Amino acid sequence: MGLVLYDTLRRKKVPFEPATPGHVGIYVCGPTVYSDPHLGHARGPVVYDVLRRYLLHQGYKVRFVSNITDVGHLTDDADQGEDKIAKRAKLEQLEPMEVAEKYMWSYFDAIQALNVLRPSIAPRASGHIPEQIELTERLLNLGYAYERNGSVYFRVRAFPEYGKLSGKRLEELRAGARVEVREEKEDPLDFALWKRAEPGHLMRWKSPWGEGYPGWHIECTAMSLKYLGEGFDIHAGGIDLQFPHHECEIAQAEAAGYRFARHWMHHNHVLLEGEKMAKSTGNLVLLHDLLQAHEPMALRFYLLQTHYRSPMDFTWEGLESAKRGYARLLQAYREVRQRRKGAQSGTTPELERALDALEKAFFAALEDDLSTPEALAAFFTFLPELNRLLPEAKGDSLARAEALLHTLGEGILGLFPPRVLEDKLSGPLLEGLIALLLELREEARRAKDFAKSDRIRERLKDLGVIVEDTKEGPKWRLELT
Repeated sequence: MGLVLYDTLRRKKVPFEPATPGHVGIYVCGPTVYSDPHLGHARGPVVYDVLRRYLLHQGYKVRFVSNITDVGHLTDDADQGEDKIAKRAKLEQLEPMEVAEKYMWSYFDAIQALNVLRPSIAPRASGHIPEQIELTERLLNLGYAYERNGSVYFRVRAFPEYGKLSGKRLEELRAGARVEVREEKEDPLDFALWKRAEPGHLMRWKSPWGEGYPGWHIECTAMSLKYLGEGFDIHAGGIDLQFPHHECEIAQAEAAGYRFARHWMHHNHVLLEGEKMAKSTGNLVLLHDLLQAHEPMALRFYLLQTHYRSPMDFTWEGLESAKRGYARLLQAYREVRQRRKGAQSGTTPELERALDALEKAFFAALEDDLSTPEALAAFFTFLPELNRLLPEAKGDSLARAEALLHTLGEGILGLFPPRVLEDKLSGPLLEGLIALLLELREEARRAKDFAKSDRIRERLKDLGVIVEDTKEGPKWRLELT
């Protein structure tokens, strides 16, 4: 079938075809780094990481650009208020770039723990001031912008297609707009390309219009065009960026005469108790707190259980359920790896057919607008068949099962990094010690010393090792935190 993605601009699912065969360019709006990341900041990186991994698996060369906003994002998400980073700098008594550096690495550490691949390029807005000034000058020369008292604004009226991404009409926007006292804009809908730095403003650069700093929207337009070129394949970000940020990006680029993104993707909010998770309201769960208290891969698994275009309501019960589901999947992978080592050569036809069905269902799900919930469901349809067939499975089929689980589970979904397989599950010392304890437990059971048998089992459980008695003998797995 091939990959089909929902395009926000066209408001329908469309087949994905890159502009240059064999190459894909993706731009994802990254964070404004003025505080520690919360769970909502993890959803986009995980979703677009799966997209990137899928494209890499299909043989594409992918340039994945995700920016860092370290200047120009004001507290009201438009043209009023303080710069978010400058405001935090005053609070923490730091230089603004110290704040940006501190929280940029806090963000990168968190998404690395979630097994998200590093961006090909992670440009910082403060490092691309010349490109933003150049684009602003171009818009001025073309009549799409004007200068007032050292600030430069984009004329929204001059771009009739403004609103095509969000579906908002200019008449409706104008009706809801208001002009502030001493407003210097021609129209309240116009937005800043460059802002004059007031006395005492810490973040400022020289420009043809005096000292100032860039508007938030111009940054991503300039950086995406610089690193991906005109007509790049995918521009992605959170649904809250659809308007005004992405709408303004399109207006700036196309008014300047550039072909902009060919395909737009937006992921939905993460909710906490039914409310949007956001720094501004304090309704949030910090990502580092979650990652310290719970297995990061179980959290990644939880994020993938909801389709990216649907809101995700985070609950502690949901996280515990996700931990159990991930443990089942991880244990199945571990079991296949263990049994393959001593299995006889040959194939098991029933297992081969089950693997065929898993592979077909998995790719059908992902190629239908990146449906990770259905992709995960394909695994859990497969697991009962796998467990039934494992005792008699032959080596060649087990080798294929291990390879397929690795390709789908780690290569594409990113759920089995070496840490969870090698450090915890494949260490010969760990496995040998647990095997020894289980032998002692079996001896106690044969001697009808059930108190001792139960004591060994409970002590192992306290240590995070779950023992299950089956008709084939005891099995163990590590309990996820």
